[in-house]
Amino acid sequence: MKSIAFTHLPAILTVLCLSALACHAEVNQVEKVAADVYFHEGEIRPAGHCNNGWIIFADYVLVIDANFPSGARVIIPKIEALTDKPVRFAFDTHHHGDHAYGNQVWLEKGATPVAHEGVLAEMKKYETGLFGDKPGRWEDAAKGRKDVAESKLKAPTLLYRTEMIFDDGKHRVELLHFGTAHTHGDGWAWLPNEKILFSGDACVNGPYNFTGDGDIGEWIKTLEAVKKLGPKVVCPGHGPMGGPELLEDQQAFFIALQDEVKKFAGKDPTEVEAAVPAIMAALKKHERISRYVGKFLLAQVEKAFVEQGGKPFPKPEVLAK
Repeated sequence: MKSIAFTHLPAILTVLCLSALACHAEVNQVEKVAADVYFHEGEIRPAGHCNNGWIIFADYVLVIDANFPSGARVIIPKIEALTDKPVRFAFDTHHHGDHAYGNQVWLEKGATPVAHEGVLAEMKKYETGLFGDKPGRWEDAAKGRKDVAESKLKAPTLLYRTEMIFDDGKHRVELLHFGTAHTHGDGWAWLPNEKILFSGDACVNGPYNFTGDGDIGEWIKTLEAVKKLGPKVVCPGHGPMGGPELLEDQQAFFIALQDEVKKFAGKDPTEVEAAVPAIMAALKKHERISRYVGKFLLAQVEKAFVEQGGKPFPKPEVLAK
């Protein structure tokens, strides 16, 4: 069972409520966040599944993230155990396989994949096998995942540029875009009435930050804009749900990472690469952000170094979704 250490305590009632949610969070368990609003923490290892959420409207269900095909099949019976209303929309928070490769599964259930237009643009850039170019990430994933190999890549067909709103008079979900973060097409699902935010991988709770398709500097700015929503509950793309401190801590991690890398301005990339263990030790000293430090750090340091004007490492670690 997992728990979340709260460092930001805006109101005692909110703290008690969110602490209760966090303390009961378990992988592969359905968590009721509010009336008709659910969160499901996916099994990262070995399944590679992302987190999911869903909102039960008067006549249909909106699912947050398509997951991998196998991940979609895990949560479908859990949704059906709660309601007989059909899933009509599956929101891809971004283009990565663990969030969008399950689109075909949802299409077969009658749902339409929805996303920010940047998701389709990123698919055209990376999933080139679907768009008539050389094989891309889908084909690479199919080599190691049976569920992908037995499926087909389906791109989202219902797109938005700034926002898309679902509102049945009882529940309102706003699909938003604040700019580049984890990817160039990150979407956020905001429930203003309940003040619940589904963030996709633009905010996670643990060592899951893949920076290869994003921009750390812009990510920090995007998180600053998102914080202005004032969420009480944040449902991340990976790791357990929490409160507004997740946005604060995610941002603080990247700021600290940038600060550590700035110490090596003008240095040879080999020197910076060799210093990654020391950077890791320095970041782990900060209790608030230590949980974000993990296997992606080498690539994160390189990304920050290049953004600050440095050159790529001679033999960068290959880390791709």
